[in-house]
Amino acid sequence: MPIRVALRHHTRYTYDRLVKLSPQVIRLRPAPHARMPIRSYSLQIAPAEHFINWQQDPFGNYLARVVIPEKTRELAITVEVIVDMVTFNPFDFFLEDYAETYPFSYDEQLQRELGPYLEVTESGAKLQAWVANFRGLLAGAQVQAEPTVPWLVRLNQQLASDIHYNVRMEPGVQTCETTLGQRNGSCRDSAWLLVQILRHFGLAARFVSGYLVQL
Repeated sequence: MPIRVALRHHTRYTYDRLVKLSPQVIRLRPAPHARMPIRSYSLQIAPAEHFINWQQDPFGNYLARVVIPEKTRELAITVEVIVDMVTFNPFDFFLEDYAETYPFSYDEQLQRELGPYLEVTESGAKLQAWVANFRGLLAGAQVQAEPTVPWLVRLNQQLASDIHYNVRMEPGVQTCETTLGQRNGSCRDSAWLLVQILRHFGLAARFVSGYLVQL
């Protein structure tokens, strides 16, 4: 039986004078491919006089483009979501034949389509050392190729043992060098580190955002 959870996200900006706001793009709606069933969703904008158009970006994410025609002293955004938290098998997927063992290569067309998710944007010394050390662990075990899923599980386990999880209220995402240097970070910091590690290994990976619900 699923657990029904209600989320309320409120953001409010106030100004010391009347200001003219440019069009606002709000990215606070669950993606259409979200695993958890969305029972209801609402988006409320203040001031009440505004125009809203729903769009989708090239990756399928919902965007709310809001135009506020008159000057205002406040912008308030309130999102309410009711979602069913259900259990699912994270290994309920299949791999193409060529990807069943690592290392593997994407075909030319897929390589082009996955281009944004293969871009390496961090290559600091600590990150390169982590990648080299993991490669060394595999080489030490004399592994030339192995099933991809167990390889990914091992990589995740190694990162989880190296990086301590903590709650971090500061905005933004730490660099990989900061997370590795401090050996701790929030979930978003570890996620970004994992993304960059996977890209260094030639695997497409992307960063997504969400809410951590701890019952």
